[in-house]
Amino acid sequence: MVQIELAGQALLLLPERAAYLPAERALLVADAHLGKAQSFRSLGVPVPAGTTSATLEALDAAIARTGAERVIFVGDLIHSSRSRTPGTAQAVARWRARHPGLQLTLVRGNHDRHAGDPPPDWGIDCIDGPLRLGALAIAHEPRPLDGAYVIAGHLHPAAVLSGPAHDRLRLPCFHFGPAVGVLPAFGAFTGCATVERRPGDRIWVVLDDTVRPLHSDA
Repeated sequence: MVQIELAGQALLLLPERAAYLPAERALLVADAHLGKAQSFRSLGVPVPAGTTSATLEALDAAIARTGAERVIFVGDLIHSSRSRTPGTAQAVARWRARHPGLQLTLVRGNHDRHAGDPPPDWGIDCIDGPLRLGALAIAHEPRPLDGAYVIAGHLHPAAVLSGPAHDRLRLPCFHFGPAVGVLPAFGAFTGCATVERRPGDRIWVVLDDTVRPLHSDA
């Protein structure tokens, strides 16, 4: 894990592509997109199976790593209405049964507005953002907000590393600007988009089981 400071609060960046706020005992998870592969398969697109289970296993690992008592989903928890299959529901219900005391909050994103809120038996409080946590604000879309530093998702950020012989590697990343920080997509079956690096930005890439800085002042 890597610890940084935002608006006077410590934030831990995890190789599971999530972040942890120790002061809130809260794990921040953006863009899980549960059921995305099932949604594609329902349209006849051949994609890998087991991605929802892989996402939930990564969530288990992040909770175990941090001891989180709360998970805040930073938007786009369920990919689409086609993702609401019995298989997805059963996988999440089994996961929820393993964590009955865990507080879950969803800050709705654009996909959630189309997919609808999760089933009541998942035990998730659903709200429209931003969710204020002291000087921080949790919102799905990365827009500045007066009086707060925003932690968001939505963009699925990635950074490009250049190697010898024109080799290039694109890796998911945490991208923190002066007023807004964007978390990498958490889901096991999500794409990513290369971020534009501006002066003063701080970027950490996720490589295997590590989080590594790219900016010069790390």
